[in-house]
Amino acid sequence: MGVVIIITVLGALIGFISFFIVRNLVAPKKIARVEQLLKQNKPSAAVKVAKQHLARDPRNPEAHYLLGRAYLMDSKPELALMEFRTVNQIGQFGGLVPEVPFRRQTAELFQRFNQPEEALKEYLLLIQKDPENADNYYQTGVLFEERGKATKSINYFRKAIQLQPRHGLSYLHLGLILYRAKRFPDALEYLQNALKYQPDHYPAYYYIGRIQKENKDFTGALQSFEWATKAPEFRTKALIERGTCYMEQNNLERATSELERAINTGKTPSEGDLLWAHYFLASCYERQRKIEWAIEHWETIYKRKPSFQDVAEKLGQYQDLRQDDHIKDFLTVSQTEFRGMCERIASTLGYTIQSVEDQDNGVQMIVVESGSNWRSNKKLPRLIQFIRVAEIIDENTIREIHETMRSQGLTRAMVIASSTYSRMALDFAESRPLELYNKDHLQEFLKKSS
Repeated sequence: MGVVIIITVLGALIGFISFFIVRNLVAPKKIARVEQLLKQNKPSAAVKVAKQHLARDPRNPEAHYLLGRAYLMDSKPELALMEFRTVNQIGQFGGLVPEVPFRRQTAELFQRFNQPEEALKEYLLLIQKDPENADNYYQTGVLFEERGKATKSINYFRKAIQLQPRHGLSYLHLGLILYRAKRFPDALEYLQNALKYQPDHYPAYYYIGRIQKENKDFTGALQSFEWATKAPEFRTKALIERGTCYMEQNNLERATSELERAINTGKTPSEGDLLWAHYFLASCYERQRKIEWAIEHWETIYKRKPSFQDVAEKLGQYQDLRQDDHIKDFLTVSQTEFRGMCERIASTLGYTIQSVEDQDNGVQMIVVESGSNWRSNKKLPRLIQFIRVAEIIDENTIREIHETMRSQGLTRAMVIASSTYSRMALDFAESRPLELYNKDHLQEFLKKSS
């Protein structure tokens, strides 16, 4: 009886040991089969075999890792991340789970699914495990920068450059950080190095152009912004910047062309960029005396955002233009025609013109009262200043006219404008030999002179 029991126990023990020996011999072959299927680009088959293995051994890190790789190959990254998380929880690396490639794949998936904190943990571990890899420092720098810790990210970008001196993206990020800190000379150097090592990174040209524009290097800025238009996300911004460069140079024709390009860019621009393009284009038209065209763009802006800049004020200033053709002509005709209108007004008011001088937004003339009797010889010359602007005329403008009157030895002056005067301007003129006529008076003068 005892012999039978002993034989039975030995048999069970031998069977149990045999089972584990067979399983341990077969399991690696099945795991290797998964890797073989991945090499053969058969992710669906690899998923099936890996799941069979996990059904028998749910805590096997190699099976989870290979299953994650199979999901990646099968365009199922969210499932791959779940498997990689499990591998991380098990925490056993080596064999078919090389830690450095695993952590890099995991970090990339965390970034892909907008989990920057988890991605940062992985890259910080990668720096420890693979300290000579420049990309680990670069990615860490990017994640710190995105968290608003630009100062901390600088050291990681610099370390990336130290390990890989031609790391263009690290130069780019350092340049942008310094640009935002208004350290323009340093920023320019890093941005230029970024393009030196990565010439097709066109967004860098945009910020180089901004720095050149800040330094009044409009020729350089125009070229940089033209390169920046090759980056779709910067195309509209770059065209607007080109337009404003031409505005600074008073080349309104070219400015208009660039701003129209900005509005008509193939890729729909952002709402903010589009509003600025319309706004600057309206300014160009206003300066060119194409007021009706300017109004169209102000109205476009007003429909989308009534509070944008001074658009509502501009529309209010020019509301008379659509109500009175005389005011419209006064504001929009060429300088030669405008001078003729001013001369007719002066004549209608009973003055003989002695001299006329064209000015920006106006005409200045010296006149005497007309008349054929002997008293007219005693009439002293006076100054008439015509101003065609929509803005309220301030005290400084009236002071300058008063100084001009005095410097020319004149005793009186008239100011006839297409807008109104500030309270301080009216107060200044009240105690001096200055007569101020606003747009309401101008309307009457125009009707009489026409």
